Amino acid sequence: MFDIVGIDMPCVDLNVNTERFPRPGQGEAIRRLSWQGGGKVATGLVACARLGAKCAVMGCVGDDIFGRFIVKDFLLHGIDTSALRIRTAYSSSLSIVLSDYETGNRAIVCRQGSAPHFSPEDIDLDMIRGAKYFFICQGGRDMEKAVDAARNAGVRIFIDADGYSDEVVSMLHKIDVFVGSESFYNRMFGNRNYRENCRAISEMGPRIAVFTFGAKGCAGMGGEGFFQLPAFPVNAEDTVGAGDVFHGAFVTGLLDGLSAEEAARFASAAAAIKCTRIGGRAGIPDRRTLERFLSEGVIDYTEIDARVEFYQRGLENV
Repeated sequence: MFDIVGIDMPCVDLNVNTERFPRPGQGEAIRRLSWQGGGKVATGLVACARLGAKCAVMGCVGDDIFGRFIVKDFLLHGIDTSALRIRTAYSSSLSIVLSDYETGNRAIVCRQGSAPHFSPEDIDLDMIRGAKYFFICQGGRDMEKAVDAARNAGVRIFIDADGYSDEVVSMLHKIDVFVGSESFYNRMFGNRNYRENCRAISEMGPRIAVFTFGAKGCAGMGGEGFFQLPAFPVNAEDTVGAGDVFHGAFVTGLLDGLSAEEAARFASAAAAIKCTRIGGRAGIPDRRTLERFLSEGVIDYTEIDARVEFYQRGLENV
C-alpha cells in the first residue's frame, strides 16, 4: 500500500540560470546549470517522498537516455516505478528552462517526446485502490475513470490544477483536495475576493480548496474556515517547480494530520526552500531541514547541496 499514487508524463528539465535574459542577437553567461527530472505530479511526488511519504508513479517514458535518467531520479528519491511504462524505441520529453536571477522570470522551450501518453491500459487500478491519495493534474475521460475507481475504493483525490481547463472544472465534484495556481484563479475569477472564491470552489465539491499566488502567498478554505498566508521570504535563485513542491508538501502535510492552513504553511516553507536552488528538485528539503526552517528560520544546506552537485553532473549519472 502507498500513501500517494500519482500519474504524469515525466520529463527531463535542463535548467539554465543567467544573471539576466539575453537580448536577441546577444549572449549571456550561465550562472547555474542543472539537469533534473520534471513534470507537475512527478516533481510533486518527489517532494512527498523527500518529506517521508510512501509514493508510486504511473505514466510513460521512452527508453532513451532521458527516460533512463527519469527512472533513476525517481528511484533515488525512493519512489516506486513498477507502474511506470518504458516505451521501447521511443524518446522522452525534454524541456530547456531558462531563468534569470535579476527578475526571477523564466522561459521554457520543450521537445515533446515520441513516447505516447498513457492509455487506460497503462493505469494500474489496483495500485490506485491501495493508496490513501490519488494525485493528478488533469481531467479527461480516461482520467475520470481512474478517479471513479479510486473514489469507489475510498481513496481521496488530490489535484494540482496548474492550468485551467473545462475538463478539470467539470470534475471538481469528484475532487477531495483542490490546489490551483494563480493563472487558474485569474481565468476562473479575475478578482481579489479570495474568501468568496475559495468557498465557491469548495461548494463545487472539494473539502479543501487552495490557490497559490507565488510571492504573494496563498489563500484557501478548509474545515476550519478561510485562511490567507504570506510567502516565506528567502533569497530566491529560481522559482521553477515551486508550485509543484507546494502541492507535494501540502498533501504530505494532510497525511500527517495537519489542518488545511497548517498544511499550507508547511507547503509554503518547502516551496520557499526549493526556490533557493535552481530547478524543480535540487532544493526540495527533507523533513528535518523543513522542520528546522519552520522552527528556527534556518536552512541547512548540507543534504540539499549534495543533490545540487548530483544534478550538476546531469546525464553522467545515467
